[in-house]
Amino acid sequence: MSTVTTVPSTDGTPIAFETLGAGDPVILVSAALCDRKTTAALAEQLARHFTVLNYDRRGRGDSGDTTPYAVEREVEDIAALIARAGGSASVYGHSSGAGLALHAAAHGLTIPKLVLHEPPFEPDDERVRRQSREDAEKIEGLLAEDRRCDALELILSGTGMPPEMVRQMSTDPQVQAIAHTMLYDFAAMDDAGRGGRSFARQAGEVRTPTLVLAGETSPEWMIEVGRQVADAMPNGRHEILKGQDHFVPADVLAPVLTDFLTG
Repeated sequence: MSTVTTVPSTDGTPIAFETLGAGDPVILVSAALCDRKTTAALAEQLARHFTVLNYDRRGRGDSGDTTPYAVEREVEDIAALIARAGGSASVYGHSSGAGLALHAAAHGLTIPKLVLHEPPFEPDDERVRRQSREDAEKIEGLLAEDRRCDALELILSGTGMPPEMVRQMSTDPQVQAIAHTMLYDFAAMDDAGRGGRSFARQAGEVRTPTLVLAGETSPEWMIEVGRQVADAMPNGRHEILKGQDHFVPADVLAPVLTDFLTG
């Protein structure tokens, strides 16, 4: 049975997390517009082998939030969880959560092993980067006007998600409640959040043994970005999950993580 508690981050923000299982600790970092419920099934699977800390990123679920936001605050959140786990913990991050996990490793946190699952770093394409900056500015403006539904529709419609699912998510009160955290994810993925460094340069500074995962049916640019991250890392390895896309069922993903984390 899991237990839910909070740990104070450096700035005093309470970070809520569940603890499941027993064994070496593993921290799960969720993607954009997600909280710990999204990674609950994976946490349960991994808890057969590990002590899993499944947490709500700041501004989501039962965790608090403190302005102004900075990527460093989320790194401090992970540091607080690592300290609570005993001073060392492996980390799995999915999508923008993988970008945040890379930040944590680059900051020198004690992470024995790292798994980056499809970090959506922008490819080296100025057109794509310009579009991303414009989207971030539009979303910031919509959120400032409290037009959360419109902000969600803007970001979700660009993911290839079916229109009916976009409408469902953008009108969901629980999703709307964390809509402002989309800006946090933009910051975590942007070069500015890395002090102007490219994602490859940041990855090259991380010596932690790292598994970079990509789905076989995911967009080719996302697969290639993952390959670039792994190639830049001194101890990185890229692995393709056959027949999978960006969202992998827990019963498929957990054995892959277990093999890597225990190997």
